[in-house]
Amino acid sequence: MTNTQRTSQQASQQKSQRASQRASKGGPASGDVGSSVIARSLRPGSIVCRNVWRRYRGSHLVPALGGVDLRVTPGEWVAIMGPSGSGKSTLLNLIGGLDVPDTGDITVHGEPVSSASRAERANLRRTHIGIVLQSLNLLADLTVGQNVELPLRLAGASRREARREASRLLHALGLERFENKMPDQLSGGEQQRVAIIRALANRPAVLLADEPTGALDRQSATEVLDLLRVAHEAGQTLVVVTHDQRVASYADRVVFMEDGVIVDHG
Repeated sequence: MTNTQRTSQQASQQKSQRASQRASKGGPASGDVGSSVIARSLRPGSIVCRNVWRRYRGSHLVPALGGVDLRVTPGEWVAIMGPSGSGKSTLLNLIGGLDVPDTGDITVHGEPVSSASRAERANLRRTHIGIVLQSLNLLADLTVGQNVELPLRLAGASRREARREASRLLHALGLERFENKMPDQLSGGEQQRVAIIRALANRPAVLLADEPTGALDRQSATEVLDLLRVAHEAGQTLVVVTHDQRVASYADRVVFMEDGVIVDHG
């Protein structure tokens, strides 16, 4: 059995065990409330990558991605796994419009990403693509509530509308006690959960997350995964890059990458 097959089998076993536990205990009531709030006005989108190549120039051209094809259906949760340097984060950045491929096509929610201008890609991130990066990027001089309000304001909501919606999300997802705190008053896991809620604020067609549990202890990672699960149960399309088998076990499908190509589509 290869390492890829073994990891896939372990993730599948963990997913089955967790499903049995939820069936016997029942899901948390807050999950139902959170799902219903996220689901309001949600338009889950698809992702299509066709023959995507990305090369970086050093002393010679280094292919980070070598002809990647990937389809994610609306409402699907896909985990992308693979060794460091396999191209996982590069692919996520291209889907999110943070970078552009050398060749190939990427569409999100039917909108072209790879051929869009810088301004058009920024607009897609305001309207269709939510991104949670490893650096989190919470603004240190804004409260938690104001951080969640920010994408709503950028999308055109009034200050009052943005404040009301941010408060509604934080309450529904169990983080209301942090609303008036500054980011540096939160733990790493709490900051990660706020970053996810901020990415969900505009009801994006897809949510992308790069190693959302990578630097967290087990309890904090579980809380982050529960939040992603609530979003997924609301119908959110998710693509998550991870090394963590527990994260993979939550996904509908696990994609494995090696040396810039997908070796197993799950």
